[in-house]
Amino acid sequence: MDTQLLEAFIAVAETGSFSIAADRIHVTQPAVSKRIALLEEQLNCRLFDRIARTVTLTEAGDALLPRANQILREIADTTQAINDLSGDISGRLRLAISHHIGLHRLPPILKRFTQEHPDVTIDVDFMDSEKAYEGILQGRFEVAAITLAPEPHPKIEAKTIWPDPLVFMISDDHPLLKEVNPTLGNLRNYPAILPGLGTYTGRMTRALFEQQSVPLPPTMTTNYLETIKMMVSIGLGWSLLPESMLEPGIRAVPIAGVHIQRELGYIHHREKSLSNAAKAFINLLQKESQ
Repeated sequence: MDTQLLEAFIAVAETGSFSIAADRIHVTQPAVSKRIALLEEQLNCRLFDRIARTVTLTEAGDALLPRANQILREIADTTQAINDLSGDISGRLRLAISHHIGLHRLPPILKRFTQEHPDVTIDVDFMDSEKAYEGILQGRFEVAAITLAPEPHPKIEAKTIWPDPLVFMISDDHPLLKEVNPTLGNLRNYPAILPGLGTYTGRMTRALFEQQSVPLPPTMTTNYLETIKMMVSIGLGWSLLPESMLEPGIRAVPIAGVHIQRELGYIHHREKSLSNAAKAFINLLQKESQ
């Protein structure tokens, strides 16, 4: 079976659009349509229902999707394993990176990696840390640089590279500045702007308030820390953010007895053999923690 047909099928299945799929795999929309038609002809079944402008998987398409992903992963892994036998650092390195780490921690590391290993093509997906864990478990990525989960996973190797202290932040004209010794109880009297409570950082915040039996206040949520910082700076609410994000116009609010820190680092699957490129990337990350 032609891998290009499977790539087109996966692109349409994941985007729900022939035109977006065409952009994603860098071909024309008619080419995508032709590949899907050829695949349906080979399998003698319809893979998509096309109703109005909506594209959805049929039962057969739904059954094919995980198998198509597995076939392409195995082909890529086999090719990489053969290339690695030479000892060369080359091929494709599939990375998952959280938005915050991608903005604030990784640029110099990625620059150095590409300079030292020009034969490696880096394929980066930016995503929430929680989704990166799923991607590592499914074999979609070799390495993820993310916020580490508070609880270990038996199939995932995790290593802290950057301890990341968190502090409560407000704008420099926020009413909380009038409090001499602010508490979590004071914070609950004002709106909060936090990462989604399903994220690791959001869960840490919720756990902190629950431990002290203080209800969280009305909360706006977004998983983009840069957006939260902007909203805090204009006085829309307080937040719990990395200390490294403090800047003019934003102040830290010390809460007596409260010290909270998340761990930033990398993960990979314990049972998956890493490519030479992945090992080289991890080596650069580890030098950051030395």
